[in-house]
Amino acid sequence: MTAPEISRGDEYVVFYTGGPYDGQTDTRISTDGTWETELTVIAAFDGKETQLDYVNPVAKQVGDQVQVTYTWDKLDSDPLEAIEERNDS
Repeated sequence: MTAPEISRGDEYVVFYTGGPYDGQTDTRISTDGTWETELTVIAAFDGKETQLDYVNPVAKQVGDQVQVTYTWDKLDSDPLEAIEERNDS
């Protein structure tokens, strides 16, 4: 199966898999005729900003739309909460 083609300025839909953004979608615009190889999402948890990395894009053509699925990279993302801040008791 060949990867879909997009042109500069075309929109594509992003699907997030895993991590806190699992199941979320986003729309992006191609700046150079391709989709991003990696996305960093800034999210707020308990009032603190956290960077979440999503990698390994898999693109497919669905009708007239290009859809790209990214997978959460837990190792390269900021930790979601420090162990000493947990309420495990």
